[in-house]
Amino acid sequence: MFKTLIVASVLAGASLAAPPAGAAAANVVVAKDGSGNYTTVQAGINAVSAGGTISVKPGTYREVVSVPSGKTGITLRGTTGKAADVVIDYDNASGTKKPDGSTYGTSGSATATIAANGFTATALTFRNSFDRGAHPEIKDTQAVAVKTTGDKMVFDNVTFLGHQDTLYADTAAVGTIGRQYYRNCSISGDVDFIFGRATAVFDRATITALDRGSSSNNGFLTAASTRRSNPYGFLIVGSRVLSSAANASFYLGRPWHPGGDVDAIAQVLIRETSLPAAIKPAPWTDMSGFSWKDARFSEYRNTGPGAGTGTDRPQLPAAQAGNYTAQEYLAGSDGWNPVH
Repeated sequence: MFKTLIVASVLAGASLAAPPAGAAAANVVVAKDGSGNYTTVQAGINAVSAGGTISVKPGTYREVVSVPSGKTGITLRGTTGKAADVVIDYDNASGTKKPDGSTYGTSGSATATIAANGFTATALTFRNSFDRGAHPEIKDTQAVAVKTTGDKMVFDNVTFLGHQDTLYADTAAVGTIGRQYYRNCSISGDVDFIFGRATAVFDRATITALDRGSSSNNGFLTAASTRRSNPYGFLIVGSRVLSSAANASFYLGRPWHPGGDVDAIAQVLIRETSLPAAIKPAPWTDMSGFSWKDARFSEYRNTGPGAGTGTDRPQLPAAQAGNYTAQEYLAGSDGWNPVH
């Protein structure tokens, strides 16, 4: 009879017990309604052991999340398979004041900061919901949804929502490689909304360039800061870029040199991707006094009304196309291949 009561209680959806204090669990469930082990995503991350899985039930989780480097190999997954059902959201901007009066800065504004190698996320949304219009007093409007600094990271069916600096794809340190694979993901933003030093592949992505209301400059898809010694920065492949912005009002990218670093030589290839009319005929531009022509920008077999060729649109030679695939970007010295 006692066992029967336990089974009936579980089937009725009773709350799962949290592991004992100080103990790490292989797998945990997060649910706002109390039907899991924890009610916040961060509590689940704190409790899970390296290599474990945090399953998150539907809901909007308003919190700032951090995955430290020691939580290697963990998986964060939405339970329904639909990215829109699980939303991790906060609204800090670079210029948002902390309680002590200082500001968060770009990195500190991130809704989620993920430093662990081998991290996987699937079927959920990361959002920075900072509203420029509601905060005219804030001038530094960079507002990161996710900052990543790990290696061998996979994001599958994940949505990244923001405006300026939505996805900060970075590495743990200058000179450190950070390989990141974004498969079937959706990313939206306006200014420099995919940026950083990582080796990042965006495979079959949907990238939405938001309209800021300008007739001439609504923003920049990328702002890579790839190290000079690294042949592989950002690859956008087999994807589609969407935009309701005015024709010829969006750049594909500009070269970011953090702190004026002359050894940050952006590498971005956009290949076999559909581009909207919002993309400028001369789609690359300078940044902070650094010429885009000194960066490593190129396209290959793009389509759509925003595609084109010419002196201001460097094209990857067909003979080199085999060296610039998702597999080649991510292989590194250990042959890592998450591509499928």
